Amino acid sequence: MTEADCTERHQRVSESEVQALVHGICFKTGPPRALGVELEWLVHELREPRLPVPPDRRAAAYAAIRALPLSSAVTVEPGGQLELSSLPAASPAECVAAARADLDRVRTELRRFGLGLTGAGQDPWHPPRRLLHEPRYDAMETYLDRTGPAGRSMMCSTASVQICVDAGFEEPGPRGYARRWRLAHLLGAVLVAAFANSPLDNGRPTGWRSTRQAVWAAIEPGRSAAPPLDEEPRSAWTRHVLDAPVMCVRSPDAPWAVPRGLSFRDWLRGGLPRPPTRADLEYHLTTLFPPVRPRGHLELRMIDAQSGDDGWVVPLAVVDALFDDPEAAEHAYRLVKPLAERASTAPDPATARTATAPHDALWLDAARHGLADPELRDAAAGCFAAALDALPRRGVPTAVRDAVGAFAERYVDRGRCPADDLLDRVHGRQP
Repeated sequence: MTEADCTERHQRVSESEVQALVHGICFKTGPPRALGVELEWLVHELREPRLPVPPDRRAAAYAAIRALPLSSAVTVEPGGQLELSSLPAASPAECVAAARADLDRVRTELRRFGLGLTGAGQDPWHPPRRLLHEPRYDAMETYLDRTGPAGRSMMCSTASVQICVDAGFEEPGPRGYARRWRLAHLLGAVLVAAFANSPLDNGRPTGWRSTRQAVWAAIEPGRSAAPPLDEEPRSAWTRHVLDAPVMCVRSPDAPWAVPRGLSFRDWLRGGLPRPPTRADLEYHLTTLFPPVRPRGHLELRMIDAQSGDDGWVVPLAVVDALFDDPEAAEHAYRLVKPLAERASTAPDPATARTATAPHDALWLDAARHGLADPELRDAAAGCFAAALDALPRRGVPTAVRDAVGAFAERYVDRGRCPADDLLDRVHGRQP
């Protein structure tokens, strides 16, 4: 970044400038050509996953991982979860190969410290405990604690498979960004249900197939909700950004302020405690956690982390096929379009306003019931069938196609999800 760019980022911005910036940076349209994946993992003791990992050994292992020659970016979440974020890839095969190679190196390094990776949407063994003490996370914890314990669980106990796809074309119609935005939110509930993998907390069933998704739904809507789906995406997202609460006001030489009831629009108009800058806008965007986040591309954030070394390749391959194979994308949209009515229904219409994901009835049912919900099961079965047809056209390796087929046979065709296996073990129905 040049000195001029740095100076521009720290100059005061107006409301009209913010509107133009959000319009320009959040939906960058063009032919879909890139795919990425962000893999979050719980890190556990190999000899006994229920034991807490000593902080000094965890720190030494993470330092060694950061020294590895990886193509993925490595970050650590507040509760010690390890995240690998791939570079944009030109094909699903390229994305899988690069991420898998990095994961092999990370697992080998962790084994030297007696540690391993667990794919689960919610830590099934330990209560949330924050390990990172930095200004960002101190402020985030203060802010989220005001509305209950879900924020700490989100920060410290959850893990996901986040998949990044291009925003789409500028033109209207099946390839346009508005259609992909809508598809992401309706298909998102189907993905929650199909890949639900977090039914336990502190070793006990919670009543949810995806406790992780329930945690996100319990965070206040200004931070975690999607904008309404029946509006033009750029305008709806821009208004959402402006009206969302400010989590914190950063300071280089003092604790970060955590205001109450201050939207970004209020901050722009009032200018207190200091005038906001473009850098403040960029930071504000990183503190919004909807299930689909536009960051130039679309970041799908609703899928639980998956069990097994390669469980993550199944949602990656399915999402790629349903978004970027034209035939599969059109078929998927027809399948999920009927879900729109449930997606606009509040779980308690008598007391709640019209809800959006993940707070609406559709997303909550997906998190609670998984594919035991008949409508979600039918949609998932059709989507997986369309994806399986598309995978050869997408150049997906045979082993990945076999994994998607095995997942469909084991779970989707039977109205089950990975969480049901864990619940069967807890209740003694499986060894």
